[in-house]
Amino acid sequence: SSSRILCIAYEVLQGLQYMNQHGMVHRALSPCNILLDRKGHVKLAKFGLYHMTAQGVDVDFPIGYPSYLAPEVIAQGIGKPSDHTQCEKPLPSGPKSDLWSLGIILFELCMGRKLFQSLEIAERLKFILMLGCVDDIVTVLAEEHGCLDIIKDLSENIIALLKKCLTFQPSKRQELLHDSLFSEVSSLYPPFHKPAGLFSSSPRCANLTLPEDISQLCKDEDNDYLSERSIEEVYYLWCLAGGDLEKELVNKEIIRSKPPVCTLPNFLLEDGESFGQGRDRSSLLDDTTVTLSLCQLRNRLKDVGGEAFYPLLEDDQPALPHSNSSNELSAAATLPLIIRERDTEYQLNRIVLFDRLLKAYPYKKNQIWKEARIDIPPLLRGITWAALLGVEGAIEAKYDAIDKDTPIPTDRQIEVDIPRCHQYDELLSSPEGHAKFRRVLKAWVVSHPDLVYWQGLDSLCAPFLYLNFNNEALAYACMSAFIPKYLYNFFLKDNSHVIQEYLTVFSQMIAFHDPELSNHLNEIGFIPDLYAIPWFLTMFTHVFPLHKIFHLWDTLLLGNSSFPFCIGVAILQQLRDRLLANGFNECILLFSDLPEIDIERCVRESINLFRWTPKSATYRQFAQPPRPAADSSSTRNSLSCFSADYQEAPRSDLSRDSIKLDDLKAEVSPRISAEDLIDLCELTGPSHSKTPVKKTKPSKPKLLVVDIRNSEDFNRGHISGSINVPFASAFTAEGDLIQCPATATLQSFKGRVVVIVGNAVKNTAAFAAHLVKNKYPRVCILDGGINKIKPTGLLTVPSPQI
Repeated sequence: SSSRILCIAYEVLQGLQYMNQHGMVHRALSPCNILLDRKGHVKLAKFGLYHMTAQGVDVDFPIGYPSYLAPEVIAQGIGKPSDHTQCEKPLPSGPKSDLWSLGIILFELCMGRKLFQSLEIAERLKFILMLGCVDDIVTVLAEEHGCLDIIKDLSENIIALLKKCLTFQPSKRQELLHDSLFSEVSSLYPPFHKPAGLFSSSPRCANLTLPEDISQLCKDEDNDYLSERSIEEVYYLWCLAGGDLEKELVNKEIIRSKPPVCTLPNFLLEDGESFGQGRDRSSLLDDTTVTLSLCQLRNRLKDVGGEAFYPLLEDDQPALPHSNSSNELSAAATLPLIIRERDTEYQLNRIVLFDRLLKAYPYKKNQIWKEARIDIPPLLRGITWAALLGVEGAIEAKYDAIDKDTPIPTDRQIEVDIPRCHQYDELLSSPEGHAKFRRVLKAWVVSHPDLVYWQGLDSLCAPFLYLNFNNEALAYACMSAFIPKYLYNFFLKDNSHVIQEYLTVFSQMIAFHDPELSNHLNEIGFIPDLYAIPWFLTMFTHVFPLHKIFHLWDTLLLGNSSFPFCIGVAILQQLRDRLLANGFNECILLFSDLPEIDIERCVRESINLFRWTPKSATYRQFAQPPRPAADSSSTRNSLSCFSADYQEAPRSDLSRDSIKLDDLKAEVSPRISAEDLIDLCELTGPSHSKTPVKKTKPSKPKLLVVDIRNSEDFNRGHISGSINVPFASAFTAEGDLIQCPATATLQSFKGRVVVIVGNAVKNTAAFAAHLVKNKYPRVCILDGGINKIKPTGLLTVPSPQI
């Protein structure tokens, strides 16, 4: 019927317009590529080939079907550009070529028959080109196919539509979607609203609609929950359940292998002309549609109940949703991460849960953090990282507003770096990957005029670009949020003071966690400057392949800016035996080609090291951008020590003070603040109400305070539970500890945190250095000495002996 034809035409035009807005044309429009859903609505198919093959240049066959090709496409031919002249490259087809194809399809629908069936392909193409010589193409086509009678019965609207589509000159074909021809059907279609993205500034609930009969939906026990998930999710789960796309194509004989020897010609002339080989069919288009069976996936998920697809987010629920196989699921949760990532049922539960949480971002931000500590499903890793980094706002508009085309001095360095960055990866090393790299890196350089491009920035960009390959704006937004958090001021033109402070704190962390290794590396002169700069400047992306970086950064993004120190120490501890057994030259060679690192072990150990490190021990002057004053209203206790930085807390008289870089370098052990000491000692007093009393079960104290003042000063007032080892009489000339009851107590605390307290900074630093020489781990110095503690009223005086 006329109205049905108008509806089909309108829906196809809507689809074509949407593609055109995304810079694509179909070019292969035909009746077999217009699919209908159960309600009879149009779905365009097979529209990507022209775009993927660089407008047909990369393949040896024409794209499109002869009967439906527009005259201008046929006239252009498929001339191949040769290497030396790019001018031969044909101009890409525009949206108007698809209008002609639609006109032929609509004509066939009206006539009820296929056009040009009696003609050979060459004759069809010639006939289409000859249509340029006639005035009324629609009438000529009807005469040629013997259906003039049907034409006369068509409504004026349909005839007008056919004539507007089948206009020979492309320049005279008009935009049809808003034409008055569609006035009767356009009202049936509400305006299309692009679903709001997770990080858009528009309200996501504006166009939400509920199913018409929601009560029936709840009663239907045979509901196909899997069909409600997105095609990306289903395909991902299909692969996990054993699906293999290449194997399916081989089975359907779409991929055919031919031994190379069979491709040689039988006969070759002097001028290079060859005979005896037919054209290889594998290089031609096979238009077969292959349906992938979901039986294997459905069988794998048969025990998963419907509630797993609709997890409740408001209840105090366990991390894993209930299912008929909840025991198996709980068992899967305890398996190593690499196995969990390949478990179909476990991944389905995690994907559904994260999908729900991310749709409620930023309202559910805390729960996203909580679930991410268990693991992050690989399918949603890119968007979960964005949520962990706090990306918000109109990121598309912001990215589009950045000038990425005007040449800048950095262009040359970017061009040199990109081909070398993770070149083993097919996606990032592709021409499209290189183009996206260029745009994202250039956008970052242009939008941060106070910072400069340092080598290594490309490696830092790689994980974000890989995970958000089709969303450059999100890759750029993630990178822009990541750098201030973990690499603040690393990309200044003169970043030496920032990097030197960072490496000095790293040296102190090595001495704090592994004094024996620290002593050895210092003796042979193997300082962090020689190996750790690429680690921290690229957050380990320069030294590890992408699959390891994903697991490492899943944890890194949950930690604060001090967490990378712990990762660095964990890597050194995996190489510990080899480092201790070798000298300077061997260590240099070891790091020039870093051995295989067990990344799961590295993550576990870095978390453990982080928990043993007092919050203020990794304090850096250049760790954070300046905070607005409003932030100081938050209380220290509401901060998570794992994710929040020590610098983010409001400053008080007991906080750590900044010191000169030279003074920092002179100290082997890190300093901790008085408030950290009070927290760890669990001290309470009348004038110190900032720190709550922790109710802990009786256990060995977490740390030992060693007071190195003379005994008179110690007896006038000292920290409760501290021991007195006067500096003057603590060590022999060789640097060994002199035995006494106090040093015996110190010996018994080896392995726990030891805090050195005194009056003079030089003495406390020297005492700590002696302990490190004696292989005492976890030694630190109280910043500001005993004088910082005096105003708190927490010093105790021993009762006189009677």
